[in-house]
Amino acid sequence: MPRPNIVIIYTDDLGWGDLGCYGSPHIRTPHLDALADRGVRMSDWYSNSPVCSPSRASLLTGRHPAHAGVESILGARRDTHGLPQQSTLASALAEAGWRTAIFGKWHLGVEPGSAPLRHGFQHHLGFRAGCVDYYSHIMYWGVRYPIHDLWSDDTEIWNNGDYLTDLITDRAVGFIEDTTEPFLCYVAYNAPHYPMHAPADAMARYADLPWDQQVMAAMISRVDDGVGRIVEALERTGRLDDTIIFFSSDNGPSAEERNWLGGEEIAYAGGSTGGLRGHKGSVFEGGIRVPGIWSWPAGLPAGRTCDEPSMMMDVAPTILAAAGLAPDADLDGEDLLPVLSHGRTDPERVLSWEYEGQLAVRRGRWKLVADPSERLGAPRAAGRMLFDLAADPHETTDLAAREPEVLADLAKQLEAWSETLDGWRRSRV
Repeated sequence: MPRPNIVIIYTDDLGWGDLGCYGSPHIRTPHLDALADRGVRMSDWYSNSPVCSPSRASLLTGRHPAHAGVESILGARRDTHGLPQQSTLASALAEAGWRTAIFGKWHLGVEPGSAPLRHGFQHHLGFRAGCVDYYSHIMYWGVRYPIHDLWSDDTEIWNNGDYLTDLITDRAVGFIEDTTEPFLCYVAYNAPHYPMHAPADAMARYADLPWDQQVMAAMISRVDDGVGRIVEALERTGRLDDTIIFFSSDNGPSAEERNWLGGEEIAYAGGSTGGLRGHKGSVFEGGIRVPGIWSWPAGLPAGRTCDEPSMMMDVAPTILAAAGLAPDADLDGEDLLPVLSHGRTDPERVLSWEYEGQLAVRRGRWKLVADPSERLGAPRAAGRMLFDLAADPHETTDLAAREPEVLADLAKQLEAWSETLDGWRRSRV
């Protein structure tokens, strides 16, 4: 089998219920639906964190956020340090002869030493911080002064007026068409993260929806259009069968207040968790369970739904295994190729999360949550809650009092997870 090409398509604040193939009643995503039909749709796919920077660190390193050294949302100042030096999926592939490029959002450090070219990427077109205006490419949120943030490799560039989702797609398609070697093309769309901007033709597709749902649907449809163009470029160049495509989102949908250029702040609820509890910033399911689609016609079955709980740190070891490369020994993720093809036969795996004092562990159908928050910026509720996700995926009924043995067992897992986190943090001091 030839060395596979890899395309990672990563969205920003896209909810578990925001795609047609995940049950959205009004957002039309025909290209992503077709991708799921050609591959494996994950029903229980998780981010390693309910916010963006740690999730992206896990995607690229195969490690938990605390192990990778990025546990919080990184800032936009141009002296912001980010991901510590370590092996990444991009650096491992580049060393083995793959061409590597990232188009779109980085959010793993702004200062030059933290930029994508220092972490295995040979080309970057996009922005380094957390969000930008889609047309001016200026960061307005959370900083005292607006900061322009658009780069080609290490050179700041200006493409004023170009809708960023389309610009990202254009450059990704050009890279695919112009590259003859095996490649890693990381397409990191910032949609549908705020500010809520969409072209008029995309908005017109959803003229019947309320504005907040309309603009969210328009932004997601523009991403879906981009996915269609990327797949078409792979077909046109004869490489679709030999290309691994992975699609996901960095975390669940946001319920944050958005900063508009007029100055007011308004609550926004256009994204959908598909009924799951919580939003971005929460270790409830709505903050961490996200769409996950794998497509590789030469190596994976088509039309399969996989309900095995898996998470973002599994991407790097899975792709490295598919590429015939050995991952670092201290990765936390697992090679999912057997799971994607056949399902799991091993003992139930324990998945773990932490964000700003919130803790959670899942084993099989059971999930224990400690000191959770409902969304980014909301207060935490002290205590532990136990849920049976098979019977109650929306986490409505706390079974801690009714299931003392399950509670005690998962509490031990939670304690061990907390100790592991402490060990990683001490090693960085």
